[in-house]
Amino acid sequence: MRKLIPALCALLICHPAAAQQQPFDCEASAPHRAFDFWLGKWEVTDPQGKVAGHNTITKAERGCALREQWTSVRGGTGQSINYFQPGNGVWRQLWLDGGSSIIDISGGLEGDSMVLTGTIFYLKAGTDHPFRGRWTPLEDGRVRQFFQQQDAEGAWQTWFEGFY
Repeated sequence: MRKLIPALCALLICHPAAAQQQPFDCEASAPHRAFDFWLGKWEVTDPQGKVAGHNTITKAERGCALREQWTSVRGGTGQSINYFQPGNGVWRQLWLDGGSSIIDISGGLEGDSMVLTGTIFYLKAGTDHPFRGRWTPLEDGRVRQFFQQQDAEGAWQTWFEGFY
């Protein structure tokens, strides 16, 4: 039995599950950096220049994700986690706010814009709708965020447009 215990310990230490893997270097991965143009502490305005809220986008989990923290001028809040999925090569955003909606969208770069599509689910109504978002870096350093929701007839309606 005395010989068995050291042998078992050696197996556990050398077993791949017991060995800690080195983390992937997301900071050095170009696909993981594709959404970095959105990083920052922003005052968000509507198309007329009126302040809609404030949004802070930061790197999270050693640069493997972006964390969004939103506060509207009316006091509403929400946050999202955004990350690149190497297995299927797409970006994904999961948004949750203070009891109103859940947005689950995915996609990737189209030209210079990040374009994500999926659904929005309204908690109170218990309904979901097709939803899409586009983030476009502008030449003046701002970012345009444009969200649309599909209505019952299949037409896309503007849901939110903001300039960071």
